[in-house]
Amino acid sequence: MQKTQSEFELEQDLIQRLTTDLHYDWVDVHDEASMKANLRGQIEVHNKLQHAPLTDGEFERIYLHLTVGNTVFERAKVLRDYYSLSRDDGSTKWIRFINKEDWCCNEFQVTNQVRQYNAQQKTRKTRFDVTLLINGLPLVQIELKRRGLELKEAFHQIDRYHRDAFWVGSGLYLFTQIFIISNGVNTKYYANNKSLSFEQTFFWADKENNLITHLHAFTAEFLKPCHIAKMITHYTVLKETAKCLMVMRPYQMYACEAIVEHVQASARNGYIWHTTGSGKTLTSFKASQVIMGMAEIDKVIFVVDRRDLDHQTAREFNAFKKDSVDTTNNTRTLVNQLVDTDTKLVLTTIQKLNTAITQENHVAKLAYLQDKRVIFIFDECHRSQFGETHRNIRKFFRNSQLFGFTGTPIFAENVNMTMGIEQTTEMLFDECLHKYVIVDAIRDENVLRFSVEYLGENRTVNPNHCDAILTQPTESKTVLESETRLSQVVDYILGCHDAKTAHREFTALFCVGSVELLIRYYHLFKIKQAERQRQNPHYRPLKIATIFTYAPNEPLDKESASDMLDEEDVVLPESKGPSSSRDHLDQFILDYNRDFKTNQSAKDSDSFRNYYVDIAERVKNREIDILLVVNMFLTGFDSPPLNTLYVDKNLRYHGLIQAFSRTNRILGDKKKQGNIVSFRNLKQNTDDAIRLFSNKNAKTIVLVQPYNEYQIDYREKLQALLDIAENPAAVDRLYTDEEKEAFVKAYRDVLRLRNIMNTFIEHSDDNLVVPVQMLEDFKSKYLDIYDSVRRNQQGDTAQSSPLTDIDFELSLIHRDDINVGYILRLLGEMRDMPDDKKAERKKQVLDIISGDTRLRSKQGLIEQFIENDLSQLKQDDDIRQRFQAYLDTEKQKAIDDLCEREQLKPDVIRRMIETYLFEGRLPRTEEMAGALIHSPKILQRKKVFANVSQKLNIFFDTFIDGLEGL
Repeated sequence: MQKTQSEFELEQDLIQRLTTDLHYDWVDVHDEASMKANLRGQIEVHNKLQHAPLTDGEFERIYLHLTVGNTVFERAKVLRDYYSLSRDDGSTKWIRFINKEDWCCNEFQVTNQVRQYNAQQKTRKTRFDVTLLINGLPLVQIELKRRGLELKEAFHQIDRYHRDAFWVGSGLYLFTQIFIISNGVNTKYYANNKSLSFEQTFFWADKENNLITHLHAFTAEFLKPCHIAKMITHYTVLKETAKCLMVMRPYQMYACEAIVEHVQASARNGYIWHTTGSGKTLTSFKASQVIMGMAEIDKVIFVVDRRDLDHQTAREFNAFKKDSVDTTNNTRTLVNQLVDTDTKLVLTTIQKLNTAITQENHVAKLAYLQDKRVIFIFDECHRSQFGETHRNIRKFFRNSQLFGFTGTPIFAENVNMTMGIEQTTEMLFDECLHKYVIVDAIRDENVLRFSVEYLGENRTVNPNHCDAILTQPTESKTVLESETRLSQVVDYILGCHDAKTAHREFTALFCVGSVELLIRYYHLFKIKQAERQRQNPHYRPLKIATIFTYAPNEPLDKESASDMLDEEDVVLPESKGPSSSRDHLDQFILDYNRDFKTNQSAKDSDSFRNYYVDIAERVKNREIDILLVVNMFLTGFDSPPLNTLYVDKNLRYHGLIQAFSRTNRILGDKKKQGNIVSFRNLKQNTDDAIRLFSNKNAKTIVLVQPYNEYQIDYREKLQALLDIAENPAAVDRLYTDEEKEAFVKAYRDVLRLRNIMNTFIEHSDDNLVVPVQMLEDFKSKYLDIYDSVRRNQQGDTAQSSPLTDIDFELSLIHRDDINVGYILRLLGEMRDMPDDKKAERKKQVLDIISGDTRLRSKQGLIEQFIENDLSQLKQDDDIRQRFQAYLDTEKQKAIDDLCEREQLKPDVIRRMIETYLFEGRLPRTEEMAGALIHSPKILQRKKVFANVSQKLNIFFDTFIDGLEGL
């Protein structure tokens, strides 16, 4: 019988391939001391100092320079820079740590099982699997798991290294640029950025987007010395504002290289077809950065063609390199930037660029650029305004080369008519240089699939009798805009919104066919939510905001004009605008100012722009539940927390895909798909658009499966869970870690499917097969195991087990609206209840607490408050203030008790608590040592420190963490 390949065998096989096939040099580096010694020799080799080796003093100066920075970002900058070494003989030598220009000309080594431990820092003993050294520095770290284990386990192991090991000693592992994780069958890579989630790890692929997942194939392609060095030197980006590293995905790299090669070898234009949500800003930034470095290029101009995208694109560019782009406020500023020879990259809008090259007073200043080598990069290369402006650009910049990015190209089938002339993307930009379509992105888990529901189709949706909501694209204005139908739509949205957005943890857009329709919907939301509040004082109204533009003499019905999203140019409000739309917008902005304590207006273009930016930020920060729009925000707007699109608008082809794609950005475990709720029968339009922008078999990949198929999957997973533990009590009889691991994974599968099923209108608790309470009890057992694993990992006595690296996916359980404030509202309602109802409410509250990851640690605290304080509340008492006073008293008791029991210094403990409050940082070992009144014996220190650490963590869990809603 053939045995499964062990982790050791996987590691040995990898090292064999690296040394034999790829010619890495094996080096016996096993700890920091030997790594430091090897680094000295490799710096000498790389800088050709073999005939004049470094003295001890010279190397120590270099080493001090390398290790002075304490963050990954700081060391990434040191890696890419030179160091001026003053040699002992009085000469100066520039020391290079990596060759960025000739990336193949570096020194490549491999080692394994490097031990990381520092007795003085009292860190945990750690062994890293396989380390790739470039010029002696550990720039690539590979963590392996035996076949059959989840790849996430390797990811979480590296996550622990961030906390426990990489910083140890001189912290040479802070130089790591790229991590690679593999279980032999699946292999992924990602940048050294500890804030990343598993969803931000990537498979490698070839130019045709075929995945390369097996470790053997991945090694042969990705770990070739020249390739890995180029990924580090060229395709790892230092994001200045966030002070972190980002590594490019394969299709981004291929697109960037295609553009650069095209600039070097051709004068023809080209375009990149990368589906929406695939990160074209990073691709275009890197391409611009490389092109800027070419001596033969005089100017790179990045162009956006919608004024409302200017701010976002500029901010994203500046995020990769601080102050790399100055946002142009007017045409004169743009002209000055174009004239300035020191400003090689300019970001502008197509409108301002057109003004600059057509108005006589500007043309004279820009004349010198007409024959210069100018590269244009267009954010979206298929807008309808592109007709005359495109011709003006080509006519003025006679030696220019144009590159466009688009997620939805214009083909003959969805062709634009500009001034009576059909224009496709290929007509304007010649050939497609690289393609990465929506099917590729969904397969790679770079974007989510769509769950599309057409209201009324093939079923009746209760309780609002929504059959009448669904309309055909050809239906009359009378049918589309009847008061009965609009009222039903609003009722439906108010009824389903919490289910669609995981109880408002996510946000939504609602796009409608005209400004007139938007105004009526806005008023209906306002009226109906006020009615719900009157009927139920505890109803929490949705935050509704809106923004729309209008042109002078706008038609009352824009339905026919808005089928294609890009046919509406953004015309900012002017004083001569129609009073009806303007008056309504002004009123809606007053509502907005009241809700958010702002002072926005639409009195001029700058004010309107500020209002736009403020709304965009609040949508991203989840402060707005539903943003009501006509066309704005349906293209170019990226907000990962946005997961639902309500549609009462006819969408087609690229307009449809662009609008749908607002919902499908990756964000954690709970966001499984983008939800589309259509009140128009857009089924054929959806099928046509998916076919056009992917391939004929794409429908099953792009759209999630029907509810009944999820139900079948759920029942299978539930049965697998019951086979392990027939009821919650049986979980207590699972003694080994392997048995508990099987239960955790089985329940997690059930939990994943239940969360998906909850977003469907068909779903009810009757479809769960077993009682809801039984699933909730299983959840408590699941969390008990999680708590046990977490306690086991605290302090210096941590033990390894199969459960250590499992991803419990707690976001599937956590609900943002379940917090201490919510619990207090439930308790506040108990004052007027009869005794039997009070008992029911108490049980309800305790069940909620035991099933929430952040509230479980507060169960005893809240239960004591119910027993001792709640009964004494008077009618006019504020329950929040009463609980806060109770919390402060109990917190002080807990501090006093902790200090007395563990013999700790109260003033030092209070400083630790303040540090945790303001920095979110757990106490370090040396800080805990300083808190002890009596210093323990050497052999007892480890146990004492671990005990104090565990007690402090319990205190933080109980009295600090999870109290945001108070």
